[in-house]
Amino acid sequence: MAETWHNWGRSVETHPERVAHPASTAEVSALVREAAAAGITIKAVGASHSFTAIAATDGILLKLDRMNEIIGHDTATSRVRVQAGISLHELNPQLNAMGLALPNLGDVDPQSVAGAVSTGTHGTGDKLHGISKTVVAVQLVTGDGEVLEIDESHAWFGASRVTLGALGIITEVTLQCVPAFLLHAREEPMALPEALDRIDTLVGDNDHFEFYWFPHTEKALIKRNNRVPEGTERKPVGRFRHWLDDEFLSNTAFEGINRVVARKRSWIPRVNNIAASMLSAREYVDDSYNVFVSPRTVRFRESEFAMPREALPDVLGELKTWFDAGHERISFPIEVRFTAADDVWMSTGHERDNVYVAVHQYVRSDYQQYFAAAQDIFTAYEGRPHWGKIHTLDSSYFAQRYAKFNDFVAIRDQLDPQRTFSNDYLDRVLG
Repeated sequence: MAETWHNWGRSVETHPERVAHPASTAEVSALVREAAAAGITIKAVGASHSFTAIAATDGILLKLDRMNEIIGHDTATSRVRVQAGISLHELNPQLNAMGLALPNLGDVDPQSVAGAVSTGTHGTGDKLHGISKTVVAVQLVTGDGEVLEIDESHAWFGASRVTLGALGIITEVTLQCVPAFLLHAREEPMALPEALDRIDTLVGDNDHFEFYWFPHTEKALIKRNNRVPEGTERKPVGRFRHWLDDEFLSNTAFEGINRVVARKRSWIPRVNNIAASMLSAREYVDDSYNVFVSPRTVRFRESEFAMPREALPDVLGELKTWFDAGHERISFPIEVRFTAADDVWMSTGHERDNVYVAVHQYVRSDYQQYFAAAQDIFTAYEGRPHWGKIHTLDSSYFAQRYAKFNDFVAIRDQLDPQRTFSNDYLDRVLG
């Protein structure tokens, strides 16, 4: 009997013929050969944290949870080789124990390394990039079961760091790490107009800057994270303040509020205004990964697009106009982040400094109208959607937005001519 698989956001459900838990590259290779011979698809999943159907299959579903070890560490270069299924939650403290860290992270950490890399997961930072930029080598099982090693000298290196799962099953990844570091975190409320007036300074003068705008208000929460001099003492958030801010208010209370306003949507503007008014400033110093990552237990759906930085005021202005027109009331804050241009072929940051604008909808509420309206705004400003977050665009759009799109598709044709790794999502976005 087929099993049921669904993603974290409950936006995708499939019924794979079989679920396998390989423990080695050799086992993955054998399973790929089996799938190819049977003419069925095979896909790998990590934490199932993508909101799209990028990992969905009705064939063989590979869960890489048994492939979760650090398998190599070069002290001279600070490069670390890991199995693809290791989660960022598992990896970060192990790196810290080695005196190492990833230079940038997103705000959650359940994702597997392969999943985070393959979908272009990113954090924020004026001169920093997504996690895929730290990849210096991958081991890939191709459509015929061959094990391929791709490093910086390989012609396909640019395509290998954000693969969308279309080129094969990633089984090992080598990451370029940096010495472990502490971050000084400063969080405080700020009026949205002030934040936008000061945006160039706020982004440029901080190692990592982001803000959250509460729809139907002019209020925002800004976050500034900066490296501290060597020898600075850790001063993490106190146990009670952590429980109050990060567990109770941001999760337990937020879940309860969203359950109520999912039925009483007219209350949302007032609730957002009260919630934003309750925000207070806080500062602390902690290991980088403890600052980057926050607990997220409230389930939601998300759409996020990268756009040229100069588009930000117009994009937020158009979203505000849509809210003011009364189309829908939205309880989740809008998240705004920034990254520098990179050279990864299918990265949203390819050859462009970006602003990222992410919209969310509570899991018990319909997201389609809101996300469709947001997508129309984002695409008018050359938006590139995060590959793991909801959008309805297809290959004709991406061929215009990615200079290396046709090159990537050509490599896919070579590595997976039978489309053993394909699904409806990949057929839509890649053709």
